[in-house]
Amino acid sequence: MAPGGLFWWIGAGVLVALELMSGTFYLLMIALGFVAAAIARMAGAATDLQLAVAAVVALAAVVILRRSRFGRRSRKEASKNPDVNLDIGQTLTVPVWHERRARANYRGAAWDVELAAGEPEDAQVYEIAELRGSCLVVVARKRATAA
Repeated sequence: MAPGGLFWWIGAGVLVALELMSGTFYLLMIALGFVAAAIARMAGAATDLQLAVAAVVALAAVVILRRSRFGRRSRKEASKNPDVNLDIGQTLTVPVWHERRARANYRGAAWDVELAAGEPEDAQVYEIAELRGSCLVVVARKRATAA
């Protein structure tokens, strides 16, 4: 194997190693382009054709990845994301409502509480669905069904 062909294999290996550290799959797609260029080199292609093959294969692989479910991340707003805000999903009791707003004790402090649209005011226990500044937006807690 000529020294020029070794470049593509080493480059692919480095990209795969970097991919293992990042976990995004994009470097792996570029490594596929490097492998395709190495194969083109073994077939006797000129340097400019090797570069073109690497670019086309890497670009096509990235586009395919981007359109797949692995390339899309579902992003929730931080105010509604329980991975960002640990209060989401916690429960509290609201003694009395005034025009779908109230004050309630939660974590040892008095909080403004707002009832989410379409939720009843007569539930005893509420679940935090969102935080808007210092206001807790709550929904009626679903009762556990007996099995």
